Order: sequence, then C-alpha cells, then structure tokens
Amino acid sequence: MKKQSIPARILKLYLPLLVLLLFILFPFYWTLITSLKPEEELYGMVVTYWPKAISFESYRKLFTTTVNFVAAMKNSFVVAFSTMVVSLLSSTLAAYAFSRFDFKGRKPLMCLFLCNNMFPTVLLLIPLYSIMRNLGILYTPVALVLSYTTFTIPFSVLLLNGFISDLPFSLEEAALIDGCNRATAFLRIVLPILTPCLVATGVYIFMTSWNEYTFAVMFTNASTRTIPVALKSLIGQLGVQWDLLTAGGIVTIIPVCIMFFFAQKRLVEGLTAGAVKG
Repeated sequence: MKKQSIPARILKLYLPLLVLLLFILFPFYWTLITSLKPEEELYGMVVTYWPKAISFESYRKLFTTTVNFVAAMKNSFVVAFSTMVVSLLSSTLAAYAFSRFDFKGRKPLMCLFLCNNMFPTVLLLIPLYSIMRNLGILYTPVALVLSYTTFTIPFSVLLLNGFISDLPFSLEEAALIDGCNRATAFLRIVLPILTPCLVATGVYIFMTSWNEYTFAVMFTNASTRTIPVALKSLIGQLGVQWDLLTAGGIVTIIPVCIMFFFAQKRLVEGLTAGAVKG
C-alpha cells in the first residue's frame, strides 16, 4: 500500500477532526466568554469573540444578588448524590440476582426493565405527582430522589447485568469452597472487581440527576429547587439575563468536570468492561 504524504494525511484525517472538535467546543467557549464580558459589551450592537475587558461581575451577581444559587447547588448535590447511592445499591443487587440466579419470571422481569426506558419520562409526571402528594413528600428532595430512580435503576440494572455476567462464576465457587457464604463472596470477590463498572454507572446516574429538569420543575418549590430550575428562572418574558445564565452554566459544569478528572481511568475501564470476550 502506498504511504500517504503528510499533507494528504492532515487534510483527510486531522482537518475533519479539528473541524468536529471546534464544532463541539465552540458552545462552551461562547458560554465562557459571554460570562466574562462586561454588561456594556454584552448587550452592545457589536459582536465580539473575546471580551475587551474581562469582568467577573456576572459571577458575583449570580451568588449575591440573584436567585439563591448556592442553595440550588446544595440541593442538586444532595439529590444527585442520594440518587446515585440508592440507584447503585438497588441496581447492583438486582443485577447480581438476574445474572447469578435462575428464578421463575426472570426473563419477563428483565423485559419490564427494558420496557421502562421505551416511554418518555413525561408520562410519569401525573402518577408520580399523585403518589408524592399522598405520601406527603411533595416538594422535598426525597420526592426527586424517588422519581429519578424510576429511570436510573432500570438502565443501571441492564448495564451492570452485562458486567456481572462476564465475570466467571468460578471465582465465587472458589470463595464458597474456602468457607465464604454467598454474601461474603459477593462483597470480597465480586464487588472489588466491579469497581470500574460501578464508577461508570455512578457517573451516569449523577450526571442524569444533576442535569434533569422536567421532574425538578414539577416536584420542587422555591426552597428546594435545583440548578436547572434556578437557571430557568433567569429566562423571563421580557428578556434573558445572559450574563447570569452563562455564568451559572459554567459553574454548573465544573463539578461534572472535576468528577470526570478524578474518575476518568476507572470510567474508561468500566465502559469498556465486557466489550471483548475470549
């Protein structure tokens, strides 16, 4: 095969990748520079692609003079972390049961988990609203956690079931022969091996709960609203507060970026687990 020249390789491979990368990153870049523009430049008639004078006034206003953004961040952290813990605990145990035990109704139950993701979440709003009101937990973080688990647990069970099924049962058999019971074998053998998969699933659950808006606007009030609802309040009938909205967007993605930075190694391991057999 004839080896391509360097200019041809750049033109055919790197140039399309560069264009694609610019297309993906430009919205984040535009959000960042918009949050750093002073007010007179932001609402001026001339469009600038870099602020003439960098200003952090929008971030100061976001945390001091606007909606209680700090409380919204706290609520989002509580809801997202609680949803991640509840969903991981429930889905790990359920996935282990589906993978290791052959009980009656196993396949129909798995089909129900799959069918749950076929319907839009908006169909669950009215029944969930009625359930939360009857339980007396409406407009509380508990209502959001329970509502989020309706779509995070089924997907997590499906994901973890594939990971656990790829683990050889001989590892648990060896532990059982050595005197462990089923629970001890799961905690000491299976769970440590599943750590990358649990990290990948946990990141998915956290991000889904962190960014969710439909349930959050339905099941929260002024004191329990999360970040997506708080940002939506900056969009009014008479205009959009672009400086505060973009500053809030930048602050919102920071926790997710930090999570990816520290969990990226295990995240890649978990996402690729079970991809190659043999």
